[in-house]
Amino acid sequence: MKLFTPYSNGRLALSNRMVMAPMTRSRTTQPGNIPNEMMAEYYAQRASAGLIITEATQISDDSQGYSFTPGVYTHEQIQGWRKVTSAVHQVGGTIFNQLWHVGRVSHPVFQQGLAPIAPSAIKPTDTKVWIVDEAHPQGQMIDCLPPREMTQSDIDRVVNDFADSAAKAIDAGFDGVEIHGGNGYLIDQFLRTNSNKRTDDYGGSRENRIRFLMEVVSAVSNRIGADKVGVRLAPFVTFKDMDCPDIVDAILLAAEQLSAIGIAYMHLSEADWDDAPQIPASFRVTLREVFKACIIVAGRYDIHRANEILISGHADLVAFGRSFIANPDLPYRLSNQLPLADFDKGPLFGGGAEGYIDYPHYEINA
Repeated sequence: MKLFTPYSNGRLALSNRMVMAPMTRSRTTQPGNIPNEMMAEYYAQRASAGLIITEATQISDDSQGYSFTPGVYTHEQIQGWRKVTSAVHQVGGTIFNQLWHVGRVSHPVFQQGLAPIAPSAIKPTDTKVWIVDEAHPQGQMIDCLPPREMTQSDIDRVVNDFADSAAKAIDAGFDGVEIHGGNGYLIDQFLRTNSNKRTDDYGGSRENRIRFLMEVVSAVSNRIGADKVGVRLAPFVTFKDMDCPDIVDAILLAAEQLSAIGIAYMHLSEADWDDAPQIPASFRVTLREVFKACIIVAGRYDIHRANEILISGHADLVAFGRSFIANPDLPYRLSNQLPLADFDKGPLFGGGAEGYIDYPHYEINA
């Protein structure tokens, strides 16, 4: 099957076309949101993926929206990530660090008591963040509160924070970075008309709404090289109050400009719930026409759907999420038609080794 064949394009030289999707697991050492030895073991266990994309990682103090998620901007965090990248590389893996700023999907508990920042001062409806603090010692999903609109100074600072953190990620040993521009977080908030009501150069027209994304990607590419940069976008994902009628056309415009910059790949986060909308074939055809580099897709793919989309030419790599949690040797299991283990939803966020690094490889379990 094509899924298990090597892939090479620019700096990407992968042993297979399976990607471990970014998945928040909230296992950092506190205080400081520091990656640790347990995280190094977790990722190394799954290094048979052609490419690993880490859980989303903060670029600054104010970019956090969930408890215990890692950062990559302090010395201690960089030292922690070096344990992860070293462990993955020792077993032949390739690993990119996903960088994010959550924007309005946050809470004052992460903002020194202040309101989170966003393109516009619009509170997302039915959107919660996971918080562990003195009031919620076991962790609880808490409603987001109204954000404040970003100033030009805020925008300039965040663009620079992305570039600085990208350089620090490379210093920590990562093979590249993925800029998280989807799923309702800050960059996605700029892209969509329902969350971006600005009247300056960052709002209104499609060209204006993609401006923040392009400034971030350009700054990061200038700092570490465009061939070490991926971008994740989510044109058909509408949760976190992100239903925008113009998002698909905006993303196709962005894709054309991202292709011109020469980034390594675009990663499409596709809706993965049971009644999720089907992505039109016309979108996939147009995307392939305007974006010339590697395309990754993610969204409840099984081996058969993955192989179909690879053969069609609409994607070059396929990312797997939940199945990688309980099956650290997922490529081996799929390629040998072995049964897959089910993951335990209970310990997805926070906790220790249970439900994190205690899932056995098939050979051990046989």
